Amino acid sequence: MRVVVLSDTHAPRRWKACPPRVAEHLRDADLILHAGDVCVPSVLDELAVYAPVQVVLGNNDGPDVAAWGAPEALELDIDGLRVAMIHDSGHKDGRAARMQRRFPRADLVVFGHSHIPMDVTEAGVRIFNPGSPTDRRRQPHGTIGLLTVAEGQLVEAAIVPVA
Repeated sequence: MRVVVLSDTHAPRRWKACPPRVAEHLRDADLILHAGDVCVPSVLDELAVYAPVQVVLGNNDGPDVAAWGAPEALELDIDGLRVAMIHDSGHKDGRAARMQRRFPRADLVVFGHSHIPMDVTEAGVRIFNPGSPTDRRRQPHGTIGLLTVAEGQLVEAAIVPVA
C-alpha cells in the first residue's frame, strides 16, 4: 500500500490548490493521511479525489474540519500496520516516549504541528512528521511523507521535498 502523508497545509493562506509536485505523488496513493492544520475542509475534498483520506484536527482547524470527519486523535490499521495520528505531539524532549505511552499499540505515530520533518525510532515506537508542503518555515524545502506498507510492515518511509 502506498500512503501519502501531509500536515500543516494551512489553506487558503498557504495552500491555494494542490501544488503540482504534491499531486504527482497523490496520483499513485492508496491512502492519504493528513496530520492536521488543514484549516478549510475543501482541501480534504480535493485530496479525496485522489484516494481515501484520514485526518486529525490541528490547532488551526475548526468545526467545519471536525464535521468532515477529523477527530483529535486517530488509531487505524493500514494493511496490518498499527498507525496512530495526532497533530501536536508536544515538546520535543521525551516526544517518542510520550507517544508510546499515549498510543501503546501503535507501530507508527504520525504527527504534525512543528512543520519540521522527522522520522525517528526510539522508546519502542517510530514517530513520523512529514513537515509541511506549503509552509516550510525554517526548513529548506516544503515536504511530504511517503510510506509503503505491506503485510503489517512499514517497508519504506521517506520524507520528500515538494517545493
